[in-house]
Amino acid sequence: MATEYLKRGKPAADRAEDDAKTRAVVEATLKDIEARGDTAVRALSEKFDNYAPASYRLTQQEIDALIAQLSDRELADIRFAQQQVENFARAQRASMTDIEVETLPGVILGHKNIPVQSVGCYVPGGKFPMVASAHMSVATAKVAGVPRIVACTPPFGGKPNPGVIAAMHLGGAHEIYVLGGIQAVGAMAIGTETIDPVHMLVGPGNAFVAEAKRQLFGRVGIDLFAGPTETMVIADDTAADAELCATDLLGQAEHGYNSPAVLLTNSRKLAEDTLAEIERLLAILPTAGTARVSWEDYGEVIVCDTYDEMLAVADDIASEHVQVMTDRDDWFLENMTCYGALFLGPRTNVANGDKVIGTNHTLPTKKAGRYTGGLWVGKFLKTHSYQKILTDEAAAMVGAYGSRLCMLEGFVGHAEQCNIRVRRYGGVNVPYGEGAPYREAAE
Repeated sequence: MATEYLKRGKPAADRAEDDAKTRAVVEATLKDIEARGDTAVRALSEKFDNYAPASYRLTQQEIDALIAQLSDRELADIRFAQQQVENFARAQRASMTDIEVETLPGVILGHKNIPVQSVGCYVPGGKFPMVASAHMSVATAKVAGVPRIVACTPPFGGKPNPGVIAAMHLGGAHEIYVLGGIQAVGAMAIGTETIDPVHMLVGPGNAFVAEAKRQLFGRVGIDLFAGPTETMVIADDTAADAELCATDLLGQAEHGYNSPAVLLTNSRKLAEDTLAEIERLLAILPTAGTARVSWEDYGEVIVCDTYDEMLAVADDIASEHVQVMTDRDDWFLENMTCYGALFLGPRTNVANGDKVIGTNHTLPTKKAGRYTGGLWVGKFLKTHSYQKILTDEAAAMVGAYGSRLCMLEGFVGHAEQCNIRVRRYGGVNVPYGEGAPYREAAE
């Protein structure tokens, strides 16, 4: 495979060192929240957000006042985006049905899809007020039927952001707290004197939020590992030009200082032109202060010989967002296996997916696309199985198999659970504790 890197990001060892520092900070902070509850949460909020209201939970009156600050156009736009997300989530929910089947005469097996009973939705907002993230988590949880939805977002510019709060409230949040970072996800998962703990955490966030969710997994469920934004542009010279590629790369690099952005192409000219175009755009982009650092430290440009090589590299990187602009977009759709979400064709772009088109923008990062997809209505549902035996004949027949298989493993007590049913419902004499001496009678 002839793969050439025209530009590389930070070495893996440096990234691992950054991750180790983050892990240590998060571990100490979560221990503090567990030990001191609201006192620790308040201290963290004052330290990192310079925010110390009488109560971090917004009242209905405060929510109404914040929503009133928005224009009619802003509210209509929020409602439109939320409607697209809910429409797709409802279609997804309709695809998940409860089932009940008779697998053998008298043997009924089934499953039910039951909503998680309480969810904590984290909506980032320290650097940019992430209005769209409220749709993705809160509104989707509502469609799933979650009975208690808690939403947290940090203050923006020292106060609650009206757009984010409106999206949370309109999306269906039952409790809204103006809290950010580790203190928000820690409080929701662990619980404090004023915040009851939830069963599951969802939503994107910075490296500290993502690591906190990882460390809290087990105590609560999480949607996925959603760290800093990643984007990949797969392009050839038939469907894309340097301006399009550079715009799509920098459009995601502005998220933060550690957002990987990768161009994958089979055209060396397109690669070189894109590198030049990125420099041109960084000179005029208002968010270049962030995007430039991210691009210099985490940006990569990779040139391959063939489409098969591009596919192999793309699946290995398993980027969160993959923008495909080639003469064979559907071929990539059919053959790619590891990614967060695909954006196919030059008319499509990641920003549409982030904000309004209707698919969920909470997606796997750091190669998690190898084993999970993104947040969707199904993440809020637990599929629970059940079974029942309706006839004496079925009880005796299944019991006979069960007893023999239990004894094969040496579980005499397990076998007796089966044997007692054979005695009661099959009329076969199976002495207690003797395993399964009724093979001939049962067969």
